[in-house]
Amino acid sequence: MAKRIFDLIFAALGLVVLLPFFVIVGILIKMDSKGPVFYRGVRTACKGTRFRIIKFRTMYAGMEKPGGDTTAFQDPRITPFGKFLRRFKLDEFPQLFNVILGEMSLVGPRPELPAYTDQYDEEEKLILSVKPGITDFSSLELISLDEEVGSKDPDAIFEKRILKKKNALRLKYVYERSFWVDLVLIFRTAFKLLSKFKPSRSKVD
Repeated sequence: MAKRIFDLIFAALGLVVLLPFFVIVGILIKMDSKGPVFYRGVRTACKGTRFRIIKFRTMYAGMEKPGGDTTAFQDPRITPFGKFLRRFKLDEFPQLFNVILGEMSLVGPRPELPAYTDQYDEEEKLILSVKPGITDFSSLELISLDEEVGSKDPDAIFEKRILKKKNALRLKYVYERSFWVDLVLIFRTAFKLLSKFKPSRSKVD
């Protein structure tokens, strides 16, 4: 109950503060390409139920499936403005609506596609015993997932090299979760995102 109250208060505050940002981003998405402002993909929630995750649309309309479920490095399906949103994880902010609806928490195992959660082994099924979240250990460790999977056959790379690692980090949250762990993850996530805005220093020979 305390976690739910915490989620509701801070998600509501976040939405109020970010409302002007949401309006501006929505306008820029519509100017950038045809299609809806939001992407609503199906994910697996607590106890195996399904819900639609809400993100800003970063791909050209109708291009989610033709190129596979995993986004490749420099994926041609991503719009110019979508690249900016993804780089700084700004496309994730609408998930605050999922938190308000009770489908997600601010902190919890990142929600996954049903195609993968249906294959969870007995230990991995523990991931589904808690509410999925906007951030967790896997979000921090794999913050540049597109670079991790590369540009050649990203679905295969994700399934062979990334998925088990991601699930292990999701389980780490399930085993270690507490109010203090949630606070630490929120602050670490904020710091990680802010660091992305720092210009990279070029090396001078």
